[in-house]
Amino acid sequence: MSKKVFKLGVVVNPFAGIGGALALKGSDGADIREKALAMGAEKKANEKMAKALTILEGLNEPFHIYTAAGEMGETLCHSLGLPADVVYQPSQEQTEGEDSENAARALMANDVDLILFAGGDGTARNICSVVGNSVPVLGVPAGCKIHSGVYCVTPSAAGQVVAQMIQGELVSEMDAEVRDIDENAFRQGKVIAKHYGEMRVPAELTYVQAVKMGGKEDESLVLDDIAATVTEMMEDAPDTYFVMGSGSTVGAIMEHLGLDNTLLGVDIVKDQQLVASDVTANQLLALCDTHPVKIVLTVIGGQGHVLGRGNQQLSPEFIRRVGKENLCVVATKQKLQSLNGRPLRLDSGDSSLDNLLAGQFSIITGYRDKVFYYAE
Repeated sequence: MSKKVFKLGVVVNPFAGIGGALALKGSDGADIREKALAMGAEKKANEKMAKALTILEGLNEPFHIYTAAGEMGETLCHSLGLPADVVYQPSQEQTEGEDSENAARALMANDVDLILFAGGDGTARNICSVVGNSVPVLGVPAGCKIHSGVYCVTPSAAGQVVAQMIQGELVSEMDAEVRDIDENAFRQGKVIAKHYGEMRVPAELTYVQAVKMGGKEDESLVLDDIAATVTEMMEDAPDTYFVMGSGSTVGAIMEHLGLDNTLLGVDIVKDQQLVASDVTANQLLALCDTHPVKIVLTVIGGQGHVLGRGNQQLSPEFIRRVGKENLCVVATKQKLQSLNGRPLRLDSGDSSLDNLLAGQFSIITGYRDKVFYYAE
C-alpha cells in the first residue's frame, strides 16, 4: 500500500505586522496598511512562514501543499521549490480579512489535514470564523498582536510540529483560544481583549505526570483517565446513546461505569446506564433514526484496526448516518506508538466510506488529553 500524502494548507496574510515597527499598533484596516506602506513598512509575514516551511524541505515522507495565489502563499512555495496547488485567487493585491476566510474555505474544500497560517490575532479571528474546530490549524506568529493561543512560540517551532505530523509522530491536540484586541482602543491606550472562539491545535507530545512512572505510562491509570473523560461526555449529553464497540480499552470504560460488557459485541449506554447488550446491525440502524448517537471505538490488534475487526455490527450505513464527528476513538499513547507511525486502519466493508472517513482523527488518550493520528 502506498504511503498517504499529507495535505498541508498554507495561508499567509502578507500585510500582517506591517504597522508594528512604525508604532501604528496593528495592521487592521486598509487605511492603516496604506499608511504603513507609504511610511516605508516592509512586509515580513512571508519571511516568517519561510522559516516554518524550510523545516519541511528535507523530509522523506510525502506531503503536498495547497495554498492561495501570490503573496498569500504561492510565491513563497515557488521560491522554496515546494510544489503547491493554488486553490484561491484574491481579487486585489492588497488582501483583506475576507481573503484569509475565503482561502480557508477553499482549503477545507480540498480536505487538507492541517491549515498552517501566518498572521496575527486578526488573521486568527478570520480563520476561526470559517474553520472553528473542524480542521486542525497552527499559527506562525507574524502580527503586531499575538494574544491567541493558536500560535507557536516561533516560526521554526511551528515547522517542527508540522514535520512531526507529516512523519506520523504523535502530537498532542489542544483546544486553543482565539483572542484579539480592539486596535482603535489600543491606540488610545486601552487594552480591551475579547474571546472569539477556540480552534484545534497540534503541539509537541505531552504526558500527564500523574500517569507516568519510570518514564512510561502506567496503563491502569491511563485507562482510568480515558474512562473519566468518556464518562464526562456522557454526563454532558444525557440524551445521547453511546454505542460501545469492542476492545479492551472500551471494556475498561464499561468497567469504570460499573456496567457489564459484551467482549466481542456492541452495547448501548445512555445516561451512564446500560440499555441494550450485544445488539445487532438492524437494531443500531433503528436507534440512529430517532436518537442522537455517538460511537466509542478503540484500536484493535497490532495492525491498528478501528473499524472492521471486532466491530462487524457497525454497518457502513450506520456509520454514515452517525457521521465522523460522532466517532469517539480511545487509545493509550503506548498503543499508538506501538504502531510505529503506521496509520489506523478503516475497514468498514465500504471503500467509499473508508475514503470519506480517512484523515486526521482526534484520539482520546487520557483525562481531557487528546492526540492527532491519521487513519486510512
